[in-house]
Amino acid sequence: MATSGRSEDLKGAEFVKADLRGARFVGCDLSAAVMRGVTVDSADIDAPWLTGGDGVLIVNGVDVAPFVEAELNRRFPGRGQRRAEDPGDLRAAWAALESTWAATLERVGAMPPGTVDVSVDGEWSFSQTLRHLVLATDAWLGRAVLGIDEPFSPIGQTSGGEDGLDTSMFTPGTPPYEEVVDVRATRLAMVRDFLATVTPGDLAAQHANPWSPAYPETTLSCVHVILEEEWEHHRYAVRDLDLIEARASG
Repeated sequence: MATSGRSEDLKGAEFVKADLRGARFVGCDLSAAVMRGVTVDSADIDAPWLTGGDGVLIVNGVDVAPFVEAELNRRFPGRGQRRAEDPGDLRAAWAALESTWAATLERVGAMPPGTVDVSVDGEWSFSQTLRHLVLATDAWLGRAVLGIDEPFSPIGQTSGGEDGLDTSMFTPGTPPYEEVVDVRATRLAMVRDFLATVTPGDLAAQHANPWSPAYPETTLSCVHVILEEEWEHHRYAVRDLDLIEARASG
């Protein structure tokens, strides 16, 4: 299969009667792309920033982004609270999130041994997903809000987009899943404990963005990033668990 690397060579390009069946686009910028008379049977779009930017996705003249958002909130109760703004609502949002993840860990525990380390189509495994969420908490709460000098657990999973991060500190290979779950539990508790006493004034306090220090963030915006990371990666994890089960059943 032909592969196109990181390039702007295709910006503004026009494809006429091109055969793109089975093509895979990963990490590509398709914003403002225009498609006319296309066949999209069985097309699969996964866009975590669907409601970002202009917040529209037009299909046959209809903005489908609000429908997608509403359906995701229906499928994942509690997801709609991820942009809560006052302390009480944030505590409720986090409690809903923890409940959802607890149920998903139970599901994984009932699946065949080794499932947690299975990668679907090159995506992170379930264990790697939990490790990345450890990193997200360490960055956005530990480093940005709490100002911990050395906030990062070596078990964290980087994505490659963390500016200025010394990746040599992280555990290579595949750590034991039990260890991942234990560290993950401490990070869930760290957020829970922080939110238990947070005040409106605390939420308005400003901090440096953990990856781009020149850009200010409020405590609230940092918490929102954590919630967004949690819900998006939960969606990815459930998507891949569904595929693992479907492929196992033939």
